[in-house]
Amino acid sequence: MQPYICNACPRNCGTVRGEVGTGFCRMGAEPVIARAAPHYDEEPVISGTKGSGAVFFSGCALRCRFCQNYPISHDGFGRRVSVERLREIYRKLIAQGVHNINLVNPTHFSEAILQSLTPELPVPVVWNSGGYEKVDNLKRFEGKIQVYLPDLKYIDAESARKYSAARDYFEYAGPALREMLRQTGPVELDQNGMILHGTIVRHLILPGRAEESMRILDWIAENLPGAWVSLMAQYLPFGDVKGLDALERRLYPEEYEAVVDHLLALGLEDGFVQELSASDEKYIPAFDLTGVEIQ
Repeated sequence: MQPYICNACPRNCGTVRGEVGTGFCRMGAEPVIARAAPHYDEEPVISGTKGSGAVFFSGCALRCRFCQNYPISHDGFGRRVSVERLREIYRKLIAQGVHNINLVNPTHFSEAILQSLTPELPVPVVWNSGGYEKVDNLKRFEGKIQVYLPDLKYIDAESARKYSAARDYFEYAGPALREMLRQTGPVELDQNGMILHGTIVRHLILPGRAEESMRILDWIAENLPGAWVSLMAQYLPFGDVKGLDALERRLYPEEYEAVVDHLLALGLEDGFVQELSASDEKYIPAFDLTGVEIQ
């Protein structure tokens, strides 16, 4: 790829992306991938029985101190690939029978991904992101992304600053999620129960932050009619959480139950609720360059 000026994410670095990694995400122009393989631990309407074709991109526009994918999001582990090679990775996953192509943390590689999605793929494309997005960048993908799977991590600016170095997180995530839903419309499934298009909003309950989780659910109920909710309980004290409030521990059952009860009280019945047993390292993928073979 030719060097270009990048302002894809809310950091608005304006850095020149080329051979050398620069900007907040410390990535170059071409995508860096740590794993590309069928993934079976997404929501059932995404993973199904044949798996979701998950492509895990390295680097990130956030600095989540508890990130379970720390080696790739913070440390940048992965292998650089061309746009043509990325397209070939999609084709190989589709040949394995996956239900969709799942772009995990794609935002900072928007330029390359936009090129890789032409011509249209024969399966739905999932944009699986942290929710820290710019509306004008998302609009470039209208018609190319069938499923949005964003996080909604925070509604409180101080939480976002403290845990992800992004005080303005919700200022961007709120409008971004509205734009995602505008593009996809309500969730629609095929005859086998697999998602064709729609927006599913993920929220991870953090230890000590049950009240904020409830406020986030309130906002979703009021602002995203037609979106599904995936309430997640898989938090583990990973990354750099030593001395960081309650994030040094796992969720208490009473915290989990309070948030689930609030979800149900709001009538947010379309979607999924993870069990507390999901808080297990076995669900973290192996970032070992599977599917990113040297050609």
